[in-house]
Amino acid sequence: MNYILFDGSVRNNLLPFTFTRPVGEIRIGIMTIKEKWEAYLKATFSYHTEDYLGVKYPLILKKDNVFVNASFLPNEQLVTAVKEIKENQALFSNEGLVAYRSSAVLQEKAIDALDKVVFEAAILNIEHTWDIFSKNGEALQADFEFLTKGRLSQPISKTNSLIHPERIFLEEGAKVEYSILNATDGPIYIGKNAEIWEGSLVRGGLALCANATIKMGGKLYGPTTIGPHSKVCGEVSNSVIFGYSSKGHEGYLGNAVLGEWCNIGADSNNSNLKNNYAKVRLWNYATEKFEQTGLQFCGLMMGDHSKTAINTMLNTGTVVGVNVNVYTPGFPRNFIPSFSWGGASGFSTYMPNKAFEAAKVMMARRGVAFNEIEAAILNHVFEETKKWRKY
Repeated sequence: MNYILFDGSVRNNLLPFTFTRPVGEIRIGIMTIKEKWEAYLKATFSYHTEDYLGVKYPLILKKDNVFVNASFLPNEQLVTAVKEIKENQALFSNEGLVAYRSSAVLQEKAIDALDKVVFEAAILNIEHTWDIFSKNGEALQADFEFLTKGRLSQPISKTNSLIHPERIFLEEGAKVEYSILNATDGPIYIGKNAEIWEGSLVRGGLALCANATIKMGGKLYGPTTIGPHSKVCGEVSNSVIFGYSSKGHEGYLGNAVLGEWCNIGADSNNSNLKNNYAKVRLWNYATEKFEQTGLQFCGLMMGDHSKTAINTMLNTGTVVGVNVNVYTPGFPRNFIPSFSWGGASGFSTYMPNKAFEAAKVMMARRGVAFNEIEAAILNHVFEETKKWRKY
């Protein structure tokens, strides 16, 4: 069977993260959504996504295809239901279309004409940016159970102090020394060649993915995910970092999501609770206005390639687009459009040629090349987001 992940109706609700990736490339728990589906089904997936992302994330179409809505996370029951979909059938849950089987990409009207199958069991899905951190604990627990089932952790050094060591798992090459790991409230997963430096305090759930690092004295409590090749220090609470990003110094990051290639400057902090304890509103690209999250705790949403200077202060519920450079003094506004440069005193346009120079250097430090495909995607984002830049 040929499997394809499609973005679905929530794609615009998940901006700025889906400016630069399909929905299936979002990391929640330990794995990306695509990695979860591939692991459960033991199959490879391609993408049906925005045309400008198609060069990097191509669609592979065959005579018989199962299209899966990437906003739904797999579990054993759902995977069984997806496997059982027959030709010209569509699988629905209370949250909407989950999957359909067809020889071609279908539009909404054609999908509605298919034979409907109803899936009644609970499914974990993401519909908004804040779901990525608010549902991360449930996703992390499910991934931990799936990835560690029937396996033994690598030995954990006796220099560490462990609470509930049976819920702590180290992959090959993982290193932890002279730290406190407490898995009372959630599992702790240390990925391949990941490392926790001396003096760190970790309270699960935590996913420290492959080749990621918690630097000396890091204070992390969950449920938090640090994606591959990322570096963190300071205080991090209930946050998700997709990968290749750095928060390498002191400062607070809480109830937050960072994309790839982000950098949080030393002593930068985000607020995650309003002074009046009111529910937090976030900028929504789909409606082009601030929408109620229903959450009392909600911090920072930061798209790919964005950065803060040292001592940057960010308000509760701040949305930062792609390729943004924020600096002090003062609190900048809580929606900063993509390709902006500045702070509380005002912003100017961060031109792509300058942004690309920084991206090339940062990516090279991780052994990744900035190529024409990446440039084309970011140029598209620059043009698409012009309407929000009033400078």
